[in-house]
Amino acid sequence: MEKAIFAGGCFWCTEAIFQRIKGVIKIKPGYTGGTIKNPCYREVCSGRTGHAEAVQIDYDPQLVSFESLLEIFFATHDPTTLNRQGADIGTQYRSGIFYTTPTQKILAEAFIDQLNKSHFFKAPIVTEITPLELFYDAEEDHHDYYNQNSEQKYCDYTITPKIEKIKKLFSTKLK
Repeated sequence: MEKAIFAGGCFWCTEAIFQRIKGVIKIKPGYTGGTIKNPCYREVCSGRTGHAEAVQIDYDPQLVSFESLLEIFFATHDPTTLNRQGADIGTQYRSGIFYTTPTQKILAEAFIDQLNKSHFFKAPIVTEITPLELFYDAEEDHHDYYNQNSEQKYCDYTITPKIEKIKKLFSTKLK
């Protein structure tokens, strides 16, 4: 079992995407990359803690590679907007990879370099690549949020299209 930590805007979106991927054993929404110990949602949403909304993914590398997780990550959010994903604005919604091993850092840097050189995106990628220091679990009511609240307007408007996208692009990687 290995861990990957991704911040791709709202953690409800990122959690919902990776829950559907074969080889993902466990996923937790939470906060990382900031200066406040044990932050809560309200503090992180203020944008003053330095934390990003993120997900911690426990995955089986025999079933899904880190490179595949990177591919899905970059296909399901806009890594070219600084501190923003759609209508969600602030440092807490930044794009980030918080690596847990030197190999993850190397793979993430190479993946971003390849995307930038190919001009896959119209603008340069601003995703930060940072070593994981601490990951704080989000409050329980943020866990499995989309699956329990898919009828909410935010979920329907923001997350459902991302789920449809992974169904089309990554059908062979879905559970």
